[in-house]
Amino acid sequence: MAIASDIGKQLVARTPEVAGGVLRQIIDFAIDGNDTFPGAKAAAAKRLQERGDREAAIDSLVNQHIGLASAQGFATSIGGLLTLPIGLPANIAGMATLGIRMVAGIAHLRGYDLTDRRVRTAIALSTLGEDEIRRLVSDGKLPTTPLAVATAPVFDPDLERVISERIAGSLSGRMGGKHLAVLVVRRIPFVGGGVGAAVDGLLTLGLGAYAKREFVPRQQLTRYAG
Repeated sequence: MAIASDIGKQLVARTPEVAGGVLRQIIDFAIDGNDTFPGAKAAAAKRLQERGDREAAIDSLVNQHIGLASAQGFATSIGGLLTLPIGLPANIAGMATLGIRMVAGIAHLRGYDLTDRRVRTAIALSTLGEDEIRRLVSDGKLPTTPLAVATAPVFDPDLERVISERIAGSLSGRMGGKHLAVLVVRRIPFVGGGVGAAVDGLLTLGLGAYAKREFVPRQQLTRYAG
């Protein structure tokens, strides 16, 4: 938890540029994994092996991450006020990591290349959620949707930077009061743990549903283009 807490503090307490760089590290870790934390491709492959069908594997992957998000939401909220300075940044970093890994797993099972920086940028963008992305596109603060970013003709490093900083700003906003009512309840030991589990589980459920709608099977796009 200490490592996650440190990452979370960097995301929410520094300039957007620095926080954006930290976020890119989280993206790489969530997708590639390490010896103790299987990355998105490995997690997706395991679900596909178990289910034998890509869409069933996607549903299983989403359910798995809902459970993981609920568990970490409980663990980072159960201590109440005394653990709040550590728990909340850890919760933010944990949710970012799980959300990116889940979306990346969905994208992989739908035929997208996770080594492609366009796809990685699109995956990160999707974690803002459908409503936020629609608002930002409508306001002219983002040019397009995750699917359009993933299938763009070329990679745009400036767009990647803008998206990273926008996501970091969104995470900072959550820390700063957008979810104030949830934060207040999380100050109460044990009660806060239950609320944290429920909220993080629901957020992950919504993100999974959005990712399934946004990252349509790549072969469908190929047939359409042809």
